[in-house]
Amino acid sequence: MSASTPEESRASDDVRTPDALLHSAPAGNVSPEDLVMAAGRDVTPRTLDWARRKLESEGQAAIEKLLP
Repeated sequence: MSASTPEESRASDDVRTPDALLHSAPAGNVSPEDLVMAAGRDVTPRTLDWARRKLESEGQAAIEKLLP
């Protein structure tokens, strides 16, 4: 197996990924549990309340701020 240098690797893979394929936020409805986990928090009654309030005030944008 031959190893390629970073320059060789870059030259052969010099194709950009379309921006639409780089996003990981869900396209459908976001649950409070989804938002809590995306924030890196434990799912507890307190964090679920936080997530519900955040989703009510910000909608889908709440999770889009956390995920690319």
